Amino acid sequence: MYLADEAWPDLEAYFENESLALVPLGSTEQHGPHLPLATDHLIAEGFAREVADRTGYLCTPTVDVGVSPHHRQFHGTMWVDAPVFRDYVESFTKNLAYHGIDRVVFVNAHGGNVEPLREVGRRLRDDGVLYAIEWMWNDSIPELVDESFERNGPHGGPKETAMIMHLAESLVHDDRLEDARDGGWADFSFEDANKHGARTFYDSIDNTDNGVLGDQTDATAAKGEELFEAASDQLVRLCEWLDAQDAASLMAKPHV
Repeated sequence: MYLADEAWPDLEAYFENESLALVPLGSTEQHGPHLPLATDHLIAEGFAREVADRTGYLCTPTVDVGVSPHHRQFHGTMWVDAPVFRDYVESFTKNLAYHGIDRVVFVNAHGGNVEPLREVGRRLRDDGVLYAIEWMWNDSIPELVDESFERNGPHGGPKETAMIMHLAESLVHDDRLEDARDGGWADFSFEDANKHGARTFYDSIDNTDNGVLGDQTDATAAKGEELFEAASDQLVRLCEWLDAQDAASLMAKPHV
């Protein structure tokens, strides 16, 4: 069920009988010369809508601008600062609690949102509002992601390219895949990027001239579909597990 498509009287039964909601969050930021700025929020919404359709759980509208200042040098990237993002997400999540939701899955597809969303979840839990957790699609199937590509990359690489080929193929510039690989850092690793144990870079452009990491030519729509189905299965299982938990057991424990 997609919240924004419903008239308010038709949501009464859901809020009376169910307690879980899916909230998709992404970004509007550069993903190299071959992918749309919408990449992250298209992926997040794709998963949230798919799992809502499979399970009947409620899916909210997508948060499509996230914490992305590290991509600001590239045309069109939009961002909000982390404290603003945290406060905004916490505020609208409290709206869901007001209507009776007591557990939320933040269906996230942008790495810059991870830490702020974890902080929001802690704040909501510590304040006794509800239980909210962050879910990232590639973290749910790490072995399959690694096995699918010879030279993966954390941003604009083959995993995200394959996913958009599956979800919105018309937005992929197939004729730029080799340029994306050759103009980026195809063999990127955090170990190579760090210096003596310190992460010395702050912005994407510090490591890659065109904003991407990994070998995009290794991506196919078929691989994207396989990853999408596998991660969707994991999200379904997470929702079913979360729905089965006693609400009190999810909240912060009292002081010893």
